[in-house]
Amino acid sequence: MTQDELKALVAQAAIEHVVPGALVGVGTGSTVNHFIDALAKIKDRIAGAVSSSVQSTDRLRRHGIPVVDAAALDKPLPVYVDGADEIDHHGYMIKGGGAALTREKIVADLAERFVCIADESKLVDTLGRFPLPVEVITMAAPQIARRFEAMGATATLRLGVTTDNGHPILDVRGLRIADPLALETEINQWPGVVTVGIFARHKAGLCLLGTAGGVRTLRF
Repeated sequence: MTQDELKALVAQAAIEHVVPGALVGVGTGSTVNHFIDALAKIKDRIAGAVSSSVQSTDRLRRHGIPVVDAAALDKPLPVYVDGADEIDHHGYMIKGGGAALTREKIVADLAERFVCIADESKLVDTLGRFPLPVEVITMAAPQIARRFEAMGATATLRLGVTTDNGHPILDVRGLRIADPLALETEINQWPGVVTVGIFARHKAGLCLLGTAGGVRTLRF
C-alpha cells in the first residue's frame, strides 16, 4: 500500500471513535484531510466539528460540516483526532509540520481523548529525527535559536511560513528527545515561545497506525 492509502485506511478507522451526536475535534494535515473526507459521510450523525486550523475549517465547511468556535465550548470534546509527524511508544508526539501546532494543542486540551492517526513511518523509538517545530514571537526568534544552539541543535526559520496566528516557526534539528515532558516544559518557559511542537502533556491516548497488514492499534 502507498503512504496515502495507509493514511486513508487509518482515517476511516478513526470514524469508529467519533461519538454520535457530539462535536469532534479535528486536527490538521494530509492524514486528517482523509479523516475529514470520511467524516463527511456521517455528518448527519455528529453535531459538528471544532477545527485546529483555517485549512481544516475550509475543508470541513466545503463538506457541509458545521464548525464550532473553540471559544464557544462549555464542556469538553469527547475526542480529538489528529495526525503526528512522529509518535513514540508512550504516545508522545512531535507535531507542527503543517504549522498548526498551537491551535492543535489548544483543541487537544479541550478534548477528553486524543486519537492519533498515522502511517507506520511515523512510529519511532525516540523523538527528534523529525525537525522540532517551535512557534515563536518574531522579535525573540534569534535568542530562541541561540538557546537551541547551546543545546547542540540548529534552529532555522521556516521560510515563507507564518501560522494562522501570524507568527513564524523555527525548525530545530539535532535533538534527541529522551524526556519529552521535561523538554516541553522547559522550552515553553522561554520568553517568546508561543508553543513547542512536543505533545507530551497532551499525548495520544490511542494511535491508529497504518501498516501493510492493516490498522494496528496502540494504546497508551
